[in-house]
Amino acid sequence: MENDKFGLAVIGSGTIGRIRAELAREHPAVGWLGVCDIDAEVMNNLARDTEADFATGDFRALLARPEVDAVIVATDENWHVDPILASVEHGHKLFIEKPLATDPIQSAEVLRAIEDNGIDAVVGYTQRFRRRFITARQRIQDGAIGDVTTVVTRAFMNRMVPLATLERTDQRATLTPMVVSGTHSLDVCLWLLEGIEGKEPVEVYARAGDKVLGELGTKDNTLAIFTLADGTLWSMNISWALPITWPGAVYGLEIGVVGETGVLDIEDTHRDVLVASETPQGPGYRPKGFEAAQPRYVDFVGSYPPGDHGEYGLWGPMREETNDWYNRLVSGRDTQHATAQDGHRNLLITMAMDLSVKTGEPVKLPPDPQALRDGLGL
Repeated sequence: MENDKFGLAVIGSGTIGRIRAELAREHPAVGWLGVCDIDAEVMNNLARDTEADFATGDFRALLARPEVDAVIVATDENWHVDPILASVEHGHKLFIEKPLATDPIQSAEVLRAIEDNGIDAVVGYTQRFRRRFITARQRIQDGAIGDVTTVVTRAFMNRMVPLATLERTDQRATLTPMVVSGTHSLDVCLWLLEGIEGKEPVEVYARAGDKVLGELGTKDNTLAIFTLADGTLWSMNISWALPITWPGAVYGLEIGVVGETGVLDIEDTHRDVLVASETPQGPGYRPKGFEAAQPRYVDFVGSYPPGDHGEYGLWGPMREETNDWYNRLVSGRDTQHATAQDGHRNLLITMAMDLSVKTGEPVKLPPDPQALRDGLGL
C-alpha cells in the first residue's frame, strides 16, 4: 500500500459484489479498483457504474495485477475455493463471502493455506454489524444477565433466496437452509457468547423437512438442539420456505438468551416499519435472471440483511461491515469481523446439523471434515 491507499480486486460482480464495489469507489483509501465476473454483462455494468480501473472475466489475471493489495471473493457459494487460494498465493488480504467452501475438506484446506501464509482474512457475516446485536453482545459479556443457561433462535426466510440460489447451479447437495442462510443466525449466536468459558457447542441433534423445496434438491427447514460444553442448551431453528408473498423480503430473526439472573430478548423481524400498497413491492433479493412468481404488496422494511437502498446508496450493516474492513486495511487495527477460523467452524457445525438429519443421531462437535464428507455422501 502506498500513501494509505490500496488496490482492491472484487471477484464476483453480482448482488453482494456490486454493493461492496460501490462502497469501495466511495472510500478515500481505495486508490485502484478491479472487477471480475464470468458474466460479461454483469461485470461490464459494474465496471461502468464504479468507474473501475480494470475489468476481466479471468480472476487469475486480475489477482496478478501489481496494483492489487486486497481481494473480495463474492462468487456463488460453490466457487470460492480457487479465487481464495490464488489470492493467498499472491499474499493478498481477503474478505470472503461465506462459506470458505461448500466441501468440509476443501474448507479445511483453505483455512490451512490462509493460516500457513499469515493472510489477514475475514468472512462476511453481516449480522455482527447490526446495532442491536452489538449492544446485546456487550450486555452478555458484561454479565448483565448472569451465566447463560438457555438460548433460543428462530429464523424465518422468504423462499425467494433458495429459489434464486438453486436456480444458478446443479451442485445442490450442500446448499441447505443451514449451510447457505442459517449460518448467519448460528454465527451471531456463537458471537454473542464468544470467549465465555464453557459455551462451545459439543453436540447437535437435528431434524429437517422437505415438502416444499425437496423437488429442487434442498430442505425446507432445519430444527436442532445444541448442547454446549457446560450443559447450556440452545435451540436453533430456520425455515427458508415461507411463501413468496410473505412480507419479510428476506430474513427475520428472533433470539432469546436466558441467564441465571436475567433474560435478553432480541427481536429482529423488521415488523416495526411496514409498507402495504396496491403497487407490488418487488423481491428483496433479485439476482440477474430471477423473477418472483408472485407479486408482494406488503413489505417488512429492513428485512433485506445488507440494509436499505436510499437516495445516496445502501445504508445499513453491510455498509458498516464493508467500510470497517477498508479502514482495517489502512489502520491495521482489529475489528469484529468473523475470522477465517470462525467461517470454517460455522461450516462444520451447519454440516453436522445436516449429518444429524440424515443419520437420525446426535453428532459430536467439532466434527471431522472427512467424516462429514463421507456421512453426507459428498
